[in-house]
Amino acid sequence: MQSTETASVSSGVPFVPETSFGVWFLRTHTWEHHVLRVAINDLKRLIDTPIPTSPVIVDVGCGQGISFRLLAQTFKPERIVGIDFHEPSLELAMNAARACRDHADTRATSIDVLHGDCASLPLPDASADIVFCHQTFHHLVEQERALAEFRRVLKPGGVLLFAESTDAYIKSWVIRLLFRHPMQVQKSADGYLDMIRHGGFAFGAHNVSLPYLWWSRAKDFGLLERLGIYTPKVGKRRETLVNVAAVKTD
Repeated sequence: MQSTETASVSSGVPFVPETSFGVWFLRTHTWEHHVLRVAINDLKRLIDTPIPTSPVIVDVGCGQGISFRLLAQTFKPERIVGIDFHEPSLELAMNAARACRDHADTRATSIDVLHGDCASLPLPDASADIVFCHQTFHHLVEQERALAEFRRVLKPGGVLLFAESTDAYIKSWVIRLLFRHPMQVQKSADGYLDMIRHGGFAFGAHNVSLPYLWWSRAKDFGLLERLGIYTPKVGKRRETLVNVAAVKTD
């Protein structure tokens, strides 16, 4: 396992390749049920704008496609477009798409898997109702360009569902040991929210969630709280996660 966190360049795209452990972890039960499923349920709760019946969802940084089934069950979309730069993961994402076609509750959703860079999405303008960005942004070197691309492909009034780990978590010892990220672009919860707001999206406090889940607390994994020794309060803790449902502005 290499320890470097410096961005490399492949086909003109700057990126920090994930560790083999990280690639494996993203297909585990823990990832699907304790991270991804929880985030999707929370993001749906944060939406307060009408979503079209049978929307088109773009899953940016879809990885191995574990999100496809959960998104199809939650939003009943007409189409999901999964996009990722890591080609080995895309092969597994194609398998996940095929598996969705074999199940009654997801087969009505068409799923396409595309190779692409989040900072230059291979999609036309105003082609999506929802952009789903789950635990992807902290991997991106060109974050401002990626956010502009998310806005470009969204229809007027389209929704960005953004779920992200903050710098407090990404820079913790356990994450540095097991995963790899571009450390120079990591942000706090407020930093991500400011970026999204200034990037042409609108949201209120009721559209934002700051989960403080046990797995995101690398210092003690929530043990002190479970023992009743210490209960961290909002405003007096370093937030580890931020979820927001933001609407594309005119």
